[in-house]
Amino acid sequence: MKIIVLGAGVVGVTTAFYLAKKGHEVQVIDRAHQAAEGTSFANAGQISAGYASPWAAPGIPLKALKWLFMEHGPLVIKPRFDAELAGWMMKMLSNCTKANYQRNKSRMMPLAEYSRGSLRALRSELGISFDERSKGILQIFRTAKQYDSAAQDLESLVQFGVTHALLDAKSCAKFEPALAQNTLPIAGGLHFPDDDTGDCHLFSNKLVAEAKRLGVQFHFNTEIKHLETSGGKLSTVITSGGTFSADACVVALGTGSRSLLKSHGVKLPIYPVKGYSLTIPLSNADAAPVSTVMDETYKVAITRLGDRIRVGGTAELAGYDTSLNPKRRGALERSFKDLFPNSGDVNSASFWSGLRPMTPDGPPLIGASPVKGIYLNTGHGTFGWTMACGSARVIADIIDGSKPDIDITGLGLDRYQMDRRS
Repeated sequence: MKIIVLGAGVVGVTTAFYLAKKGHEVQVIDRAHQAAEGTSFANAGQISAGYASPWAAPGIPLKALKWLFMEHGPLVIKPRFDAELAGWMMKMLSNCTKANYQRNKSRMMPLAEYSRGSLRALRSELGISFDERSKGILQIFRTAKQYDSAAQDLESLVQFGVTHALLDAKSCAKFEPALAQNTLPIAGGLHFPDDDTGDCHLFSNKLVAEAKRLGVQFHFNTEIKHLETSGGKLSTVITSGGTFSADACVVALGTGSRSLLKSHGVKLPIYPVKGYSLTIPLSNADAAPVSTVMDETYKVAITRLGDRIRVGGTAELAGYDTSLNPKRRGALERSFKDLFPNSGDVNSASFWSGLRPMTPDGPPLIGASPVKGIYLNTGHGTFGWTMACGSARVIADIIDGSKPDIDITGLGLDRYQMDRRS
């Protein structure tokens, strides 16, 4: 088949690679000058299958109200009228029940576990390096209340076979020795020893080279204008660089997926949630994290990436605005200085923001769209890097007519109708 992948972020690049491995003729179109220049560029770096949970959870509405009044809170809502945001938030709030949380988490965790295994297999097969580490991820709790809350949520980790350990404060320093160097009170932590870390941007561009060896053609600096259909089926993709014909296309445009398909009557419940990151030059390895440390209080991830430290977090609801808000930098610096103050010069850090494509319930959208020949691989939210390889294998199997290796029930767009009926 002739297949076009729209978007060259980590999800688009992995999709193209796995489709080409199945023998398809694949082209990738993206407006950037190279792969992973959008949300995949400077994310927090963790491949966190054990941490794959919906944002929509019991207790979140009350927590969100508190966060809005914190000086360096993890949630920011830009005051303005936004009908799209209002509708998305109502759907998200409806998912903040225990039953819906467990259902949505049960859809995310198997995909995340499958994806982590797929990435490891791919790394072994191709021999590519991307500042990766397999040293686990540590979520730390500053308060006893956070620690107790985590202890109550361990049932689902057991249910899905996720290796984990609930640690006291002293044990946290065994996995992240630099934590013992500061005086910050820590109540304990939750350790995921099987989780990995790595540079998503570096991985994506190295995989581009491998995909090209399989015959994939990449068209960068090319704006996607419109998808044309004939007889209710995809016929061509109209771009600034010309018209491309295809038997099928995969929409992997993150937050841009919604606007592209809207004219075809396909309504994707995706909203952009802006995240920020700092990339700090490493100056003292002994004072730096070994892997990723998740600061539960500020919802900030601090990750060791080679000779750099990536500090990522914040959820800002401000539409499609990608400008850098200096107040959000302060929130990242606060967590970094609390936990690893002597590991790098924060004044030399590069500051970045990206738009995460969030669904209101949590799982991504993978599968056929209502328009024949148009497929979805989008809406991964904060777990695009975590779920990329698994999602790519799933959509490649779907298009190829093969049965995916995991149960994909509830990952398609049709789940919203299915969930309403149930």
